[in-house]
Amino acid sequence: FILAVRAPNGRKAANHRLVLDGIFWIARTGAPWRDLPGEFGKWSSVYRQFRRWTLAGLWQDIMDALNQSGAAPSALQMIDSTVIRAHHQAAGAKRGTPRQGFGRSRGGFTTKIHLLVNAHGLPMRTGITPGQTSDYLGFDLVMADNLPRPSVLIADRGYDADKIRNGMEARNVLPVIPMRKSRKKRIGVDRSLYRLRNLVERCFNKLKNARRVATRYDKTAESFLGFIDITSIRLWVRHLST
Repeated sequence: FILAVRAPNGRKAANHRLVLDGIFWIARTGAPWRDLPGEFGKWSSVYRQFRRWTLAGLWQDIMDALNQSGAAPSALQMIDSTVIRAHHQAAGAKRGTPRQGFGRSRGGFTTKIHLLVNAHGLPMRTGITPGQTSDYLGFDLVMADNLPRPSVLIADRGYDADKIRNGMEARNVLPVIPMRKSRKKRIGVDRSLYRLRNLVERCFNKLKNARRVATRYDKTAESFLGFIDITSIRLWVRHLST
């Protein structure tokens, strides 16, 4: 995948694995790019390569290939979101903070991560919105047509909307979503299936082991989403290797 996205007239990288190790180090420690140890190479070169790969859609291509590989069952899927606190130095990107996925919520200056996982608790698709965005508005970000279609979709009551329920039923997907207290028409839920929703919560915990994901330091939405996808890919690789 790395060789496929290389520009035909671009200079060949000295060591792709060393560049990747440098990116992984930044993702795990949450350190600034300028603090990258010298054994990984010049920090500016590693950063520029990270931005090239991110803007070229490399991480998304790898995620799509993993989802289509059939290495993990996709009949059961879960969706959820979590709010990430943004560092004050992450502000100041061009085109304004809302377009970069920043917002204001009870936690302050925040970004919300939307996540879809499979039955093994592995990330299938990620997306980000401003922190105050409701869950059901981020639903379409992660429910892409190019992903394997689930038979059962589990979500919390934040996704209890007629639009979501009707859309899932039209695709022959069983929605397992508890109803809101304000819903007039009562709808039952299979509690035995709903208990499996802990898989998506555990996936968030694993993603937040990467400090570059647990706290947002990146000014641009592309870079922050790139670190989320990189951490997701590493969870897949760890699962496949064992």
